[in-house]
Amino acid sequence: MEFDTIAAISTPMGEGAIAIVRLSGDEAIKIVDQLFVGVGGKKLKDVPSHTIHYGHIVHPETKETIEEVMVTVMKAPKTFTREDVVEINCHGGLVSVNRVLQLVLAYGARLAQPGEFTKRAFLNGRIDLSQAEAVIDLIRAKTDRAMAVALNQMEGRLSKLIRRLRQTILETLAHVEVNIDYPEYDDVEEMTHRLLLEKATEVKNEIERLLQTAQQGKVLRDGLATVIIGRPNVGKSSLLNSLAHENRAIVTDIPGTTRDVIEEYVNVRGVPLRLLDTAGIRETEDIVERIGVERSRKVLKEADLILLVLNYNEPLTVEDEQLFEAVKGMDAIVVVNKTDLPKRIDMDRVKQLAQGLPIITTSLLEERGIEQLEEAIASLFFSGDVEARDLTYVSNSRHIALLTQAKKAIEEAIHGIEAGMPIDIVQIDLTRAWELLGEIVGDTVHESLIDQLFAQFCLGK
Repeated sequence: MEFDTIAAISTPMGEGAIAIVRLSGDEAIKIVDQLFVGVGGKKLKDVPSHTIHYGHIVHPETKETIEEVMVTVMKAPKTFTREDVVEINCHGGLVSVNRVLQLVLAYGARLAQPGEFTKRAFLNGRIDLSQAEAVIDLIRAKTDRAMAVALNQMEGRLSKLIRRLRQTILETLAHVEVNIDYPEYDDVEEMTHRLLLEKATEVKNEIERLLQTAQQGKVLRDGLATVIIGRPNVGKSSLLNSLAHENRAIVTDIPGTTRDVIEEYVNVRGVPLRLLDTAGIRETEDIVERIGVERSRKVLKEADLILLVLNYNEPLTVEDEQLFEAVKGMDAIVVVNKTDLPKRIDMDRVKQLAQGLPIITTSLLEERGIEQLEEAIASLFFSGDVEARDLTYVSNSRHIALLTQAKKAIEEAIHGIEAGMPIDIVQIDLTRAWELLGEIVGDTVHESLIDQLFAQFCLGK
């Protein structure tokens, strides 16, 4: 498959030590050779693959020196895209790297679309679709654990399992066809039904095992939307700062200081939390504060985890009891803060209202109780302490949806076998499951979906 040569800046925009302009395509080396003046007048087309060379980017017409660079040459097929790849290492900075990019584009390259380098790796057969999607998960990983899951998927752990399941289905269908076309025994129909049932059940069990990792996988990939709620001045912003290990939110003794939802990503025992500190939920005449309270109620409905904060130094109020009612049936942890002050809260009543929810006592001022809270959060979503490296996690929503549909198709096939339905009807459901699993790795996926997936990538990746 042949493509034109693409180029893009592959490092984040802004000031830094270096910035990289990446090219990929048959003309990549030729284009840069027109612009690069190396030590001793060496030509990049003559250098060995996977070598780096010092020199300058010089405008071919004006002879103006544009930038001092190091140029890396990687020749096909042993590259990320399986095409010739050239990376121009410039000084970090907006002006220098943009001048080099504009020159590269003027002399034959085309500006790459978002994710086009990874898309070419997929289209050229270097990686499958699930591995390509893992690239963006790796870039966005916010904890070591999330990174381990993405690396496993990039290395093809999920792909190998999916391909093995597809092969099992394919071999079963082929075996059934042979039995039908060349029956050697009188009980061939019974044998065929038994084989179908055994293999379909085997595939279904594997899919179910994968789907059991889906919740944890999605948590690692997307983070837990964690909302901190409570009455004003119970310590919500202090809790956010303690979990984030920095002063992200303003903390004062004045009720109603937090007027809007503050968002922060934090790493709690390998679990990424998208932590949302909300305005204290109370009745108020302040228009700005009231808007904040309404936004707090809205994000509460979208949360994966609630941290309900109470004041150890105050009696429970009607508003506190209403908050318990609001989180009923949700994953929540009760945090009783300010234990450094005299006790005025009725803890027996707190336990009664919590109805089995974990209760953690803290003094955020004295930094007590945070470790116990982090442990409670981790155990709530990762009970049994399963490590990311020990499992093939499913974390991608598209993969989860396709696995769920494939499982349903397999279940319909099993139901058909048990009901004694004709084998050709059962084969339809098994073939459907085979196709759905193929969509995960990109073997049976539509071109429009491929374009949509790679459009989510950053430019230059």
